[in-house]
Amino acid sequence: MKIKEPEMIYKSGKPTAVILPLAQYEDLLERAEDTADLQWLRKTRRQGVVYRPFSDYLKENKRRVSGHH
Repeated sequence: MKIKEPEMIYKSGKPTAVILPLAQYEDLLERAEDTADLQWLRKTRRQGVVYRPFSDYLKENKRRVSGHH
């Protein structure tokens, strides 16, 4: 993707906002979300959280998951 120079919006001589092409904004948003996900994963791993395989959950909850009560 070719990055265009953003357009700055000024108020009282100070930059207050930026206008970006939509594709560039979406790329930045995706990168921010990926960064947040990685931070959460690192924090979770440091806390020692252990997940069990989804297949184990399904085996233990087969009746409830299949819709039979």
